[in-house]
Amino acid sequence: MTARELQAWLRAQFPKENERHEWKEWRSLKSNISGRKGEDLVSYISALANMDGGCIVVGVQDKTLAVTGIQDFADYTTENLLHRVLAKTPGLPSMGLRVQELQASDTGAIVWLVEVPCHAPRELVLAHDKAWQRDGDSLTVLRDDRRHAILREHLAGEDWSAAVVQDATLADLDEAAIAKAREKFFEKHQREKWAAQIAQWSVEELLNRVGLTIHGRITRACLLLLGQPECATALLSPNPAEITWKVAAERVAEHFYPPFLLTTTEVAQRIRNPNIKLFPANELLAVTLPRYDTNTVLLEGLHNCVAHQDYAQCGRIVVEESAGLVRMINLGGFFDGKPEDYASGTRTPGRYRNERLAKAMAEVGMIDKQGFGIHDMVLAQRRRFLPLPDYEGSSPLRTVFNVHGQEIDANYTHWLMERTDLPIEHVLWLDRLQKGLKLDAVQVAELRTAGLVEGRISNLFVSAHVANATDTRTVYTRHKGLDDHYYKTLVLQHLRDFKTAAASELRELLMKKLPDALTAAQKESKVKNLLTALRTRGLNGQKIVAQRKGNQAYWALERPSGLG
Repeated sequence: MTARELQAWLRAQFPKENERHEWKEWRSLKSNISGRKGEDLVSYISALANMDGGCIVVGVQDKTLAVTGIQDFADYTTENLLHRVLAKTPGLPSMGLRVQELQASDTGAIVWLVEVPCHAPRELVLAHDKAWQRDGDSLTVLRDDRRHAILREHLAGEDWSAAVVQDATLADLDEAAIAKAREKFFEKHQREKWAAQIAQWSVEELLNRVGLTIHGRITRACLLLLGQPECATALLSPNPAEITWKVAAERVAEHFYPPFLLTTTEVAQRIRNPNIKLFPANELLAVTLPRYDTNTVLLEGLHNCVAHQDYAQCGRIVVEESAGLVRMINLGGFFDGKPEDYASGTRTPGRYRNERLAKAMAEVGMIDKQGFGIHDMVLAQRRRFLPLPDYEGSSPLRTVFNVHGQEIDANYTHWLMERTDLPIEHVLWLDRLQKGLKLDAVQVAELRTAGLVEGRISNLFVSAHVANATDTRTVYTRHKGLDDHYYKTLVLQHLRDFKTAAASELRELLMKKLPDALTAAQKESKVKNLLTALRTRGLNGQKIVAQRKGNQAYWALERPSGLG
């Protein structure tokens, strides 16, 4: 490959710098392999390994990935680099650590791809005696939330829910919950040849088939789904089995206990769910519907909390209700990937934090194990003309699921949901934009290409044709601003009316008119440039001049030459 072809290939493989990809224009390796703390290769290896692993591209220009090449290798080779890195990064797994050398055929420039493995479960990767992580464009010492998340990670083969509870018996289980489990198991398997036999199975046989017992012995998963409240609470101690529903503004709260097969429905019914009216675009009549979709969204979200809760952290599941918003919080970070990975319905979970519990919940129809659950919740909200569910507020220590029950911007939301031609990814990103949430560079680039957004990445706003379609043209103009002619005319008119004005006065006049898309610093610079242009070039033959009265500096209109 030529240097240009290599650059294109690298951009396709590593489209952006983030927690998985790092670009480094290191022409010399002498002091960059193990040198300045938080800036050298071993520090970046520690940062990537303490997340999910990734790749460091060495010998390319930052921002562009233009191939500049490594020019001074010191005494490093692709072979000895691995041994030296491992010696400097305690805790780094050797398996998966690789260095690949690529060379441009026309310029001879050499690029190294340093592939970094993920840390081992519950193992921090150090460099310079510190664990690192990425923070924006630089590195920082590993934050406490990430450190604790790593130290509490799931070990291969470990399943808290699968543990047998030695003192538990069938007498500790709830009869109504057992009956419901039999009913739901039949619904799941009614097309099987043996389905007719389910009604005659003993309780022991049923529980074994569902996966809640192991050779007749009751597991923690069984007590969570089917246990009597008092019995399950005592037998699972010190690990709480509890869901708390609360409305903080009203100082109201209620606690729910096993059997979760039944009580999750009680929690969902406790959430205030009045009918609301929506006015979809291109329809004459309002649509009346409950604020929340109980089955597809609320119950699915609750069941996900039960399935994914890190019970070993000794905390409860919390359902927080406020005006037009329900937040469901379970302990433990999002397991196996990121929420957006499942929004399209194309990814299937490879593992579960509580494998036995999740399998049993799937057998009785509480969750979907094929990866469609999040996708279905997104589609349900989209069909209801409401903001999409999201996971804002989540961290490595907890997962937060937000369900919105009211519009943020009616016109914007209706346009968004009526555009059935939009890819689901674009819908998700535009939904984040209306919520004031950040998008990454790749997402912004795609939305720009589609003509859906304008502005700087830090201050994005919907494009003109979107604003026109959503009847938010005033918001668009406020974001985009007006041309310089308007601002200059404003200054000149102010000076005609009041003869003179202090610099602070003109600054205040302009700052209020400048667009929201500009930062405070950008607005200050804009004001300075406008006044400079009026002083040097003017507008329509009229300039301004700086004058002074005593210690007071002020601006005034320049008097035509020849006038006294």
